[in-house]
Amino acid sequence: MSINCAAVDRLIDSMSFTQKVGQLNQRLLGWKSVERNAAGRLVASDELKQEIDRWGGLGTLYGLLRADPWSGQHWGNGIRPEERTEAIAVVQQTVLERGAHGIGVLLSEEAPHGHQALGGTVLPTNLGLGATFDPQGVQEAEAAVAAELAASGIHIALVSGLDIARDPRWGRCEECFGEDPLMAARMCEAIVTGMQGEHRSKVGHGGVAVVLKHLAAQGEAVGGRNGQSAVLGPHDLHEIHLPPVAAGVRAGALGFMAAYNDIDSVPCCANPWLLKDYLRDQLGFDGIVMADGLAVDRLEDMAGSIPAAGRAALLAGVDVSLWDEGFTRLEEYADDEQVVAAVDTALRRVLELKAMFGLLPEDGADTAAIAMPSADAIAQATADGREQAKRMAREAITLINDGQSAATLDDIRSVIADAQAGPVIVAGPFADDFGCFLGDYTAPLPADEQSSVYRQLVARLGEDRVLLAAKPSDAPADQWARASTVVFVCGSTSERSYDSEFDDNGAAKAVTEYGATCGEGVDLSDIRLPWRQDEMLGEVAALTTAPIVSVAVCGRAHVLTDVLERSAVTIWAGYAGQYGPQAVADVLVDGADMSGRLPVTLPAYPAAIPVRYNDRQSAAHVYKDAAEPILRGFGYGAGSLAAVTFSEMHADTQSHPGEVLVQVTAHADDHGAAGAVNLFAHVSGGRRIPRLAMLVDSVYMDLNAGERRDIAFHVPCDRLRDVGDGQVQVTCTLDGDSTHTVTATLPGEY
Repeated sequence: MSINCAAVDRLIDSMSFTQKVGQLNQRLLGWKSVERNAAGRLVASDELKQEIDRWGGLGTLYGLLRADPWSGQHWGNGIRPEERTEAIAVVQQTVLERGAHGIGVLLSEEAPHGHQALGGTVLPTNLGLGATFDPQGVQEAEAAVAAELAASGIHIALVSGLDIARDPRWGRCEECFGEDPLMAARMCEAIVTGMQGEHRSKVGHGGVAVVLKHLAAQGEAVGGRNGQSAVLGPHDLHEIHLPPVAAGVRAGALGFMAAYNDIDSVPCCANPWLLKDYLRDQLGFDGIVMADGLAVDRLEDMAGSIPAAGRAALLAGVDVSLWDEGFTRLEEYADDEQVVAAVDTALRRVLELKAMFGLLPEDGADTAAIAMPSADAIAQATADGREQAKRMAREAITLINDGQSAATLDDIRSVIADAQAGPVIVAGPFADDFGCFLGDYTAPLPADEQSSVYRQLVARLGEDRVLLAAKPSDAPADQWARASTVVFVCGSTSERSYDSEFDDNGAAKAVTEYGATCGEGVDLSDIRLPWRQDEMLGEVAALTTAPIVSVAVCGRAHVLTDVLERSAVTIWAGYAGQYGPQAVADVLVDGADMSGRLPVTLPAYPAAIPVRYNDRQSAAHVYKDAAEPILRGFGYGAGSLAAVTFSEMHADTQSHPGEVLVQVTAHADDHGAAGAVNLFAHVSGGRRIPRLAMLVDSVYMDLNAGERRDIAFHVPCDRLRDVGDGQVQVTCTLDGDSTHTVTATLPGEY
């Protein structure tokens, strides 16, 4: 929908200062805006009415459909899929009836990996999506999520994507696409294009506005402690943490969320360089900046008071608050010319976004004519989302160890397929667990949609063939002796229970002994597998001679050294989403290929961290008690592409000005292959200590059996060196394989 600038001007001129401030607030928790009457129908709550009356309208409403333990909403009391239309209608009609200018309310929802609502699609978390190295697949999956949100009457999707996993102690690593800025940038572009369409074409037409979070460098927090200082220089800030931001702006993102952390002591929510000079002036961003939940109020110590905190955030470039009191106190600055001007600037951005969704009254109308959700459209979009979730779960599964003992994955598949072989024992703390696959920010799923690795194998092999032993003592010694295969499901979980304790922003506060071991608020000082799982696996190995397949369900780079040593085969599953158990069973029983690659470096020891593939100095042979601190490197995957051979690799620095063209020929074996082929570079001759390696391009391909295909990597020169004189030598390596390396020299100037 085109924006009528004159109409926006008239609205701004007609508003009181209080009404303007009200449009910038997102204070009310959406699930508290409706309640059920005696007949069980949804009606507007007094809290909603009071908020509208206070401001003469409502700017943005957060989480109307959100369901999870923090909100307390579940299948017994929350808004069910069939009630979304009713809930949206109640809220919008109440806002229009009680508001002063006939303006509808923007509805924002959490969608870090699918829609966090009852019945919403649950994709793999970003770390799982990162393992696919498939931006096109992510774009299609996010488009399906956006279609569901739009069909449900939602306007804004709050989507993780900007954070880079730099320290595995950080509980929010699961929200990162991995440790690499280029892949994170491509995934952010995929999110925006999928949800908003090319050039924002779907906004208001089957798509939603994306607010990318979190801006910026949150993954660099000292010690992996959530929300704490990011201590880094401007070069590393630009090279590691800001590429996803720039990619989001290029793709047309309509929003960014300012993070909790500070960068070199300046809080992101009060950083005018970050939110104005860089984001708007340098990148040309024209959307809204939203604060993270209660982040504005956390500026109180810096600013001196809550009202001053609100003023500091506004003047630094925040347009819309989230739950805080600071922005509600902007009324106290009605005589402050800076605040008055900044309020008008932010208000214009909010109203222009509302215009895109038809939330402003048309010329001559008293109120906006807001289209209501369609139950049929919601059902169709949700069904499409489920199919995308299944596909992405399969792509996320990553083979990180095969044939450690005499048995290979193919051998184990043959044994599992043999109905006359001994029992298959599914062991480990997550053997019959579903929630471990889902990640944080997930609504509860109905019982009939829940599964587990154990239940999936039972469904395919039968109850007589598959035994459950969450603990080694759960199966008798004779069954362990007879076992043909053991599937050990280990890892971590971000699942919260409805009796959990939370901080005021929804982060986990108190974690029980067997509660969440990952997610927001669950930073760890020890990244070994929790609950003594290594010891448990040792007990299992002592009970049986059967080959062990370990399935690591992880939201961070846990230490898996013991797992790899004791397992014939190890599969890394990230948090693969609601179809993660099916994807694992597809691999073990149906012989499905695994195209995934590790999006993070796996450390070999719990204290030899952080280790990243793109560090400047190697950690090898530094620690006298941990000579080889890396267990598996970034991009490692022993799955379907392992059988592809490459030849005729060469580099061209002449044909395409401003870039290096690297070409190689791929040959598939008799089975074909799918997955990403990655090109890494090491640069020497510049003005800084070079990184050990940089991912400079990645091509996702699907090869038929026996197919031969030429692959071209296009590497911009500005990704390889600083601007300046002097030749730079670039060594390009294919997926870390030293047998496929080519060296090129860039010209002295470009």
